[in-house]
Amino acid sequence: MAVQSTMMALGTSAPPFELPDVASSKTVKLGDFAGRPLVVAFLCNHCPYVKHMLDGFVAFARDYGAKGLGIVAICSNDARSYPADAPGEMAKLARAKDFPFPYLVDDSQDIARAYAAACTPDLYLFDREGKLAYRGQFDRSRPGDKSPVTGADLRIAADALLSDRPVPAKQMPSMGCSIKWKR
Repeated sequence: MAVQSTMMALGTSAPPFELPDVASSKTVKLGDFAGRPLVVAFLCNHCPYVKHMLDGFVAFARDYGAKGLGIVAICSNDARSYPADAPGEMAKLARAKDFPFPYLVDDSQDIARAYAAACTPDLYLFDREGKLAYRGQFDRSRPGDKSPVTGADLRIAADALLSDRPVPAKQMPSMGCSIKWKR
């Protein structure tokens, strides 16, 4: 069943994180992105909504990483109940898709709770001061519809931030599979 993102209040400070990257085994923390805008994306391997937009998100990350935008993906799903979301499977996907961003494991699920993440994908864009400027959908495309995956909503917000212009106030919630919480 699809759920929508909770739409954290704009202006909220980015909750800190310090999590392992499945590809490099390095620890990545919020402070690594200090002074630049940052996308925090809650993703997973098995969700059809993530699978639908993943190539577009990787292309977005390549385009906007080159422009100075920080990008990090976090998987918070219960890997015991959803083995496709286990760290080894995450690392395989990161290598297969050549992720240009760290793919982090939130085994405790504390970071998903801190961000009030509800679904995958759930996307957050923070400004240079670490304040939430955008939260919501990648674009209007969904699995099974004919709309192309463009990343238009996140691209518009990122372009505005990177050009020191206001991010559009109208923001649509993301939609996807619920975070798979541990029992």
